Amino acid sequence: MPTPPDPERPRPGPVLEPVRVLRPRRLDGLAELMREMESAPARAAHADEAETQELPPVPPVRTPPHADDRPRVLRRTAVAGAVAAAALLGFGGALLLPGREQAAATVPPHRPAATAPPPAAPAPTASPAPTTATDPDGPGTLRQGDTGPGVAELQKRLLRIPDVYRDGSTSGTYDAGLTAAVARFQLWYGISGDETGVYGDDTRRALESRTGPGDDS
Repeated sequence: MPTPPDPERPRPGPVLEPVRVLRPRRLDGLAELMREMESAPARAAHADEAETQELPPVPPVRTPPHADDRPRVLRRTAVAGAVAAAALLGFGGALLLPGREQAAATVPPHRPAATAPPPAAPAPTASPAPTTATDPDGPGTLRQGDTGPGVAELQKRLLRIPDVYRDGSTSGTYDAGLTAAVARFQLWYGISGDETGVYGDDTRRALESRTGPGDDS
């Protein structure tokens, strides 16, 4: 069994030196904080000085004029007011003058009212020309109610047509019997140019062509 080494006798080998461990003290952090607090007011004061603007100078207080200078000041004030009033009046007159000249140029000169001429005499109205009523059946048309030699000639011609104006009168009066005879003649011979029972141009030509010019006796 080996014997333990003697504690008093050093071991062979290099000599070991003690190691020192440096640890931050709490007092060092407190001192750093105190230094920051002391330097903060100085920085704030420097910033306030940099941000502070210079105030404008106070205007000097005017002393009231001396009692002897008051009349002179009043005269100057009155003269300045008079000059300003004259300038305003001149400027206003210059503005109003062109307007008055333009208005005077636009207003026509006064002229005496012209007397109205006397009313003209009304022109004589021409009497209307007599209008002759045109018969739709042609000139020389005979109808019921007419009288005269033309009616008598019509009656004589109708007596020559068989069974048209049988036993008719030749009195020269266009009566109802003659109207019926004329209407019968128009119906039998197809005459449609005249009014029924009226002796017009178409009926006259048809009757004269059937009775002949020498049959009026």
